[in-house]
Amino acid sequence: MRCIIIDDEPIARKGMRRLVEKRGELELSGTFESASKALEWLAANETELIFLDIEMPGLNGIEFARRLPKECMVIFTTAYSEYALDGFDVDALDYLVKPIDPARFDKAIDRAMAYHQLATQAKAEEAAPPLEFIIVKADRKYVRVRLEDILYVEGLKDYLIIHLADRRIITRMTMKAMEESLPPASFMRVSKSNIVNLSKIDSFDNNDVCIGTTEIAIGLSYRESVLNALLK
Repeated sequence: MRCIIIDDEPIARKGMRRLVEKRGELELSGTFESASKALEWLAANETELIFLDIEMPGLNGIEFARRLPKECMVIFTTAYSEYALDGFDVDALDYLVKPIDPARFDKAIDRAMAYHQLATQAKAEEAAPPLEFIIVKADRKYVRVRLEDILYVEGLKDYLIIHLADRRIITRMTMKAMEESLPPASFMRVSKSNIVNLSKIDSFDNNDVCIGTTEIAIGLSYRESVLNALLK
């Protein structure tokens, strides 16, 4: 994770550099004596984490933090504990009071790494192409089933029947496994034995959903969540 240090005190920058270099997960991209110089650097470079002093000549740390993009994490480093509330007001990840205790520093970095991992995962999921088909085993071979072709899925003991407009596919699979393999934005389980393609529903009432001429009963324990989803 790339990081930079911004502090107007040379000794503070040196001490922070030592702490950063002890953590193999961190890559120090630069140190700056003022927020204005750091802004110039950030205009052409990216970083994930900033160790930021608050009391500095010119642009102070709080005002600087307000100019940063949301995805850039900030850990304030300051000798003044009274700024803590201001720090969290600008969504700072943590607040370290000088002289910085190494154990307290490590705790802040662990938090930053966890947050960075979640943010990276969410970004990757957003960029991933939408699922277009699932693969099931039927008739001793693997079959690709296009999601847009599925009308509904019916459970029958240890087997599932995938109903398409022109045919049925029977596969040995649990309802739970099928439910987890289908995108929840497009498919919903309406009973213990049925999952429906929401885009294929022609009409519904408190008891059934209708896909073409097929009526599929809504399970009592599923009724509230199903009706809420369909009415939205």
